[in-house]
Amino acid sequence: MKHLLLTVLGLLLLQTAWAQIDTTGGRYRRPLFAQVTVTRGVAFGSATNIAGTTQNLLLDLYEPTGDTVRRRPLVIMAHEGAFATGNRDDQFMTAICTRLAQLGYVTASIDYRLGFFPFDSANIGRASIRASQDMRAAVRFFRRDAATARQYRIHPSYVFAGGSSAGAFMALQLGYLDKPAEVPAYVDLAQLGTLEGTSGNPGYSSQIAAVINLCGAVGSLAWLEPGNVPLCSVHGTADATVPYNIGRAFGQSFSPRIYGSGVLKPRADAVGISNVLRTLRGAPHVPYNGTSAAATAYADTTFQTVRDFLRPLLRQPGTVLRAASRRLSEAPQVFPVPADGDVFYLQAGTAAPFRPRAAELLDATGRVVRRFTWDQPRMAVPRGALRPGTYLLRTDGLPAQRVLFQ
Repeated sequence: MKHLLLTVLGLLLLQTAWAQIDTTGGRYRRPLFAQVTVTRGVAFGSATNIAGTTQNLLLDLYEPTGDTVRRRPLVIMAHEGAFATGNRDDQFMTAICTRLAQLGYVTASIDYRLGFFPFDSANIGRASIRASQDMRAAVRFFRRDAATARQYRIHPSYVFAGGSSAGAFMALQLGYLDKPAEVPAYVDLAQLGTLEGTSGNPGYSSQIAAVINLCGAVGSLAWLEPGNVPLCSVHGTADATVPYNIGRAFGQSFSPRIYGSGVLKPRADAVGISNVLRTLRGAPHVPYNGTSAAATAYADTTFQTVRDFLRPLLRQPGTVLRAASRRLSEAPQVFPVPADGDVFYLQAGTAAPFRPRAAELLDATGRVVRRFTWDQPRMAVPRGALRPGTYLLRTDGLPAQRVLFQ
């Protein structure tokens, strides 16, 4: 019996080790790889942009040259530019992706849909949601590869996302904006589809293991909740573009009120989210982006902060994804997509016993067009006179889902 118990214990330890990332030998701490292989212009999805045309979404991939590890952590990064300008190969994106790859990470700098008009809260909000949808598609792209071809040798449990300025907004929304009801009504989420979007790689999870926030902010502190993934923030106290504490982007009245890193930390502490904040005293917006001596020093500090934040997470098997997985298992399933007959079906999630709930359908303008009671685990819902198009299904206490009628 003692022998059997030791054998079982050994198998459990092996299973835990397999779920972790090996950080021995200075890996993910020291630049063990002098050379980095960069693959430019990898297509990860496509989506309709503000001009109404289909935009191919591309990323640049950075890998440690000669690396033989079978499953590696991934860091996805997004550039700055106020959702209006910028590209994936800007100076800072190139620098931080290269330096992380030299430690042993696989890194990706992504493009995303840009542009909004007119300049008001609603259109800024929509631009940020579109961009976050594209980042979600990038996460799903690598999860799909990990489940199929394994070309990039990514460990699907260790996918991190971050960005600078606008890119940080995207990563924060990916990590913490997880319920349609949290999106301000003036953004009109139904016009954009769902938080997940349709930028590519459906059927795979867009959950991440942590957020890297460099000079970013959120639309509401309430987005951060118990059980959310860890947060790393770097922000200057003299940032006049994205407030360190509470304010408006660029100090302009057309911007909605946003909440920067200085107030994200106490909120994260209050709800039990593991987090770090590197405050850059007297520093302006994105002080690390540039080639001056000061910018180089700030870039070193930013890189070291991110490095020291990420490495301990590589030794925490599965813990950071449990809450996200639970939320996914609670979500109702809607099928078929698209619904081309007289009914569509609701199927209850598996996380908890079924109970009847109030439900409603909203059209693309946000108007409630149908209310009903979801009173059985699998339920057929008549289409009635609803026209072709995209609708949002809201059920009491559960994540919202998209319904598409042909």
